[in-house]
Amino acid sequence: MPEKTDAASFQERFHQRWAQLTDPHVRALAWLIDAPGLLDPQAAQWHGRIARLPEAAGDQAREWLHALDREPRPLHAHLALRPYSRLGRYAEKLMAFYLRHLGVLAAHNVQVCPAGQQTVGEFDFLVWRGGELLHWEFATKFYLLQAPARRGVRQDEANYFVGPNLADSLGAKMEKIFDRQLALSAHPAARTVLPQPVAAAEALVKGWLFYPAGDYPLSPALGVCAAHCHGFWCGIGELAEAQRYAVLPRLAWLAPARLPAGAALDRAGLEQSLAALFDNDRMPVLVALLRLQDGQALETARGFIVPEGWSERASERVETPQH
Repeated sequence: MPEKTDAASFQERFHQRWAQLTDPHVRALAWLIDAPGLLDPQAAQWHGRIARLPEAAGDQAREWLHALDREPRPLHAHLALRPYSRLGRYAEKLMAFYLRHLGVLAAHNVQVCPAGQQTVGEFDFLVWRGGELLHWEFATKFYLLQAPARRGVRQDEANYFVGPNLADSLGAKMEKIFDRQLALSAHPAARTVLPQPVAAAEALVKGWLFYPAGDYPLSPALGVCAAHCHGFWCGIGELAEAQRYAVLPRLAWLAPARLPAGAALDRAGLEQSLAALFDNDRMPVLVALLRLQDGQALETARGFIVPEGWSERASERVETPQH
């Protein structure tokens, strides 16, 4: 199995810190609050525009999260438990619930639309910091590092981290956020929807990066947090043996998986499930490797299992300029 140094450490720390959380939505919220950001706040290219949550991650929210897990109906009502098709929207709803709890949420998903014209953009979050109004662009992203086919090309550049559907890359997403979306408050039409001028525009980016077989040390120039959540990607034949496995549906991609032991798959069951999925869709599938403990199956590592031909399509994608 492809593995970066200390690959399972985040999962183990999460299970230790949040062992009592059982509601999947509360666990997802705990991950959003507690997980390291994807971007390094000290990296020069972000020019100090990395958002930070108003409270110390996890620790100050611990009592609240455990109380919410015991009585999750307020969170369920906020989510309306509808079948979200986009993981990003689900994560936004969770984050809005937390920011509202903190009392710092000024507004969420505010569209900027000049009179008689098309919408020019949307503020993900407007939040208060003291008396200042901040604009936060929020994203939860999952990217796989695809090594370029050409020799001599750096393999850790942002554009070589591609989404599983190959429609996006880390480089393209960061360019969109920092060069376009964070400039929205400067648009003249934004004044009509803002309670006061924005003091700062910042990016809050969470996610996981996935690496192929071999060692791909990150260049500091990439601007990714050294402690970011990470996993592997490979074909089914390269997947390591584990006690049990689980195919993770999209809305279960955030927090490390915790399942009843009886719901987990053995190797034969996993391969059968993957074969059925790949027959219908040629997209990579996120799989959790699990260990059994006290009637539960806990994630120890995760990775995308890619179908035949995906790597070749990914290579074409990263080698072809995107417009």
